[in-house]
Amino acid sequence: MHDIEPHYLWRDTYVSAEDSRSPHFGRIYDEFKFSNRVYNYYIHPQWDEFGSATLYAKIIYADYDEHTAIIELIGEWNDCLSNDILYLKQNVIDRLTQEGINRYILVMDHVLNFHGSDDCYYEEWFEDIVDEGGYIFMLNLLEHVFTEMRKTGIDAYVNMNKQLQIPNWRGYSPKGLIAAVEAWSARKSRRLY
Repeated sequence: MHDIEPHYLWRDTYVSAEDSRSPHFGRIYDEFKFSNRVYNYYIHPQWDEFGSATLYAKIIYADYDEHTAIIELIGEWNDCLSNDILYLKQNVIDRLTQEGINRYILVMDHVLNFHGSDDCYYEEWFEDIVDEGGYIFMLNLLEHVFTEMRKTGIDAYVNMNKQLQIPNWRGYSPKGLIAAVEAWSARKSRRLY
């Protein structure tokens, strides 16, 4: 796992450590010292901790004019034992929402497991942004993670679907990825009617 870096090709567009509105502003990364772990496995030092012992994030893009953020995640999402959604919501999402972000895309390629509890914080997050035209998308969910999240009822508040897979998302520009996710959503909505 130590070889899996957060997506870095958009760094000419956005760097969370250089964004004064980001919860990770001012962070300094040691490229040679591996200290964060998911269980016994060290992870790349570019991942940001936010309070969880098993889940790490990287804000890889934020556009305050467009009210959009793309966050990549790695590890095990455990709401049952450690209430990871609480830490993510309070230490990352709430700070971004206060800065006007209401459209979130969570890239879930490297979220290896999910253990659910209840949907209260997901509901709160949804209610914080829905009146402003906001959304939450989870992109590239592994099938067993998707199944567990649906069992918890998260899909009532988060746009998630097994078909929302863009495996080559790193080849997109940030705005291109946002457009692809929104276009997928529009096609799905048209099929419902």
